[in-house]
Amino acid sequence: MVKKVFITDCEGPLTLNDNAYELADEFIEDGGKLFKIISRFDDYLVDDVKLENYHAGDTLKLIVPFYKLAGLTNEKMIKFSRENIYLVDGSDDTLRFANELIDSFIVSTSYGQYIEALCNYIDFPFQNTYHTQLDIGWATNFNQSDKKSNNVSSTTNNSQTIVGDKSPKFIEELKKVDEFRKIILEHGEENEDDFNVLYDIFFNEFPKLEINKYIESVKTVGGKGKQIAVEDIVEKLDLGQGSIIYMGDSITDVEPLQYARDNGGLSVSFNGNEYPLNVAEIAVVSNHTIVSSILIDLHSRFDKEYVLDFIREYSQKGPNAAFEDFEVDYSLIEEFEKVFYNKEAPIIEIITDDNRDYLLKLSKEMRNGIRGKDIGGLG
Repeated sequence: MVKKVFITDCEGPLTLNDNAYELADEFIEDGGKLFKIISRFDDYLVDDVKLENYHAGDTLKLIVPFYKLAGLTNEKMIKFSRENIYLVDGSDDTLRFANELIDSFIVSTSYGQYIEALCNYIDFPFQNTYHTQLDIGWATNFNQSDKKSNNVSSTTNNSQTIVGDKSPKFIEELKKVDEFRKIILEHGEENEDDFNVLYDIFFNEFPKLEINKYIESVKTVGGKGKQIAVEDIVEKLDLGQGSIIYMGDSITDVEPLQYARDNGGLSVSFNGNEYPLNVAEIAVVSNHTIVSSILIDLHSRFDKEYVLDFIREYSQKGPNAAFEDFEVDYSLIEEFEKVFYNKEAPIIEIITDDNRDYLLKLSKEMRNGIRGKDIGGLG
């Protein structure tokens, strides 16, 4: 029998958070709006420009100088992440069930500080995760160059305080970062002219600054980076065709979903937006992860066609018929019936050209409903 593995994105399939957005919204002045503008710019660079060596999820690189402007530290990131973990209903049980059943991994664009906080919260092995590494306290050359400038404190025109062990040059650069912040906030209309302004800031102006080293230091795990992580798992576990079930919900999951599908595995959009729904084979629309547990269970014991047959019967005849005709773990059936008693059953369907728009509408409604429009609307 083929050895199986469960690989999932974090934010969306497991948690309701967008930790990087939430950090921006909490610590940066007008940070929520700023993050959304940069996130749309990220989508533009990936979808339209197809910028070389730029990957989906690199928003988490571009936002870093503004974290520095706000005085964010590793300690603040860790504390905030620990105190702001919001799970999709059932996801802790799903991860526990999956990890006892087969090798299980989280492959996430999120910062490591958040992923480690989540792993501690739900008792999942941190070593079974891939994530974006950010050391916000990392020292550049110039902020160590002036030993006489200890405990410099500067306040920008918008009353945002910058405190730290920084040189005068660093303080001047932070003022420049704040100018960029204001310009970006004035150019959030998602048209080519505004995107050109952002392009100039991030790819012409920032590289002139020493603080750009913070951007360069971040290696995001998104898009192609997630595919590389999945390939690493496959190599380490010596997996063959049809071994993977991958679940994702956003633009950063396109490549790993396509990889799973191309290699005979199951590719699942969980409350996804248009990006995963364009490449995944299966759509799940649900406010509870018991559906994920059922798919993981079937994947662990049967081949892909068996799982697809289950989904066809589920979508055509309903869950009761599918549970009768297919060998679903009885404890999962009991949990499913308890969760959705007197409620509309969740959607599990094979994605086709005919139903994609319909599924996208329902998926976005669920996504925005349980995560909120600010987070649900991000790429």
